[in-house]
Amino acid sequence: MRGFFYAILSLLATTLLIPIFIITSCEIKIPIIDKDNPPALVESDLLLKVYNHKTNKIMELDLEEYIANVVAAEVPASFHIEALKAQAVAARTYAVWKQDKENANHPGASLCTSHTHCQEWLSKDELRERHGRLWMYQNWPRVQEAVEATKGIIITYNLEPIEPLYHSTSGGKTENSEDVFASAVPYLRSVSSPYEDRSPVLADQKKVSSKEFINTLKNRRSHIKLQEKNLSNQIQIQERSSGGRITKIIVGNEEFTGRELREMFQLRSADFTVNVSGNTVIFHTKGYGHGVGMSQWGANGMAEEGYTYEEILTHYYQGVMLSQLKSYR
Repeated sequence: MRGFFYAILSLLATTLLIPIFIITSCEIKIPIIDKDNPPALVESDLLLKVYNHKTNKIMELDLEEYIANVVAAEVPASFHIEALKAQAVAARTYAVWKQDKENANHPGASLCTSHTHCQEWLSKDELRERHGRLWMYQNWPRVQEAVEATKGIIITYNLEPIEPLYHSTSGGKTENSEDVFASAVPYLRSVSSPYEDRSPVLADQKKVSSKEFINTLKNRRSHIKLQEKNLSNQIQIQERSSGGRITKIIVGNEEFTGRELREMFQLRSADFTVNVSGNTVIFHTKGYGHGVGMSQWGANGMAEEGYTYEEILTHYYQGVMLSQLKSYR
């Protein structure tokens, strides 16, 4: 009888402890920034000064309100909800990171509405004009859900907000920061980005005439020696980065980077090949953007494969952790 009694107790304990174990082991714990030694974050009221390029005025916006309009402007609202969450956290982190940075393009404001300098931001009226009224009913709530679900969460490295660079489509692999920009950043490392098949800008081509090709290069380098005859033999790709983008290409007697040619010919990526057909120069590009940090279409692909926004962010930003802003405690 005593053995039966102990068996019953054992069964009850197991029944009670198993769910506790499952809940505990599946819980995602977001580390909190040390309140005794916090990084430089936004003011406690969480109001941002944002320069509007269209109105030439500085707006004062609540952080979370600002993030929602950035997410809606930066990625399709039809993205998987986990990808929208990842974008929301990246956008929020960027806004926090920019707080102590000065910018000559918009003095008096830490951020602006242009993706050229900061992150793209569109007002609700602009979003309605771009997508239509139905979009606001169907998709705006999804954006709000993603922002609300990640409220106050940012990405940190050594408890400091990171510079969360991101781009549309990597083309299969992201870049090390030093291969595109000036310096090596520990969390901006080259990683695979295999789930980009649905990106509409995964592959592209740009055609220019041989004359336009030569004239454009001569405008940049007046001493370049380049002829239309046998043009293909005067173009040699010398070196590519770990992510596949061209770091060194010889054209005529001059050396360029893939980034320089991308800017000159308005290519979608510095990951390209060059072919000459008759009097036409054809660039075939892979991906869209600088390729550093998070691939937005790659993030959506990961989300569709079942990854959470935490897993997406810690994949594209190496060695980071997710932290809660002190103002949200």
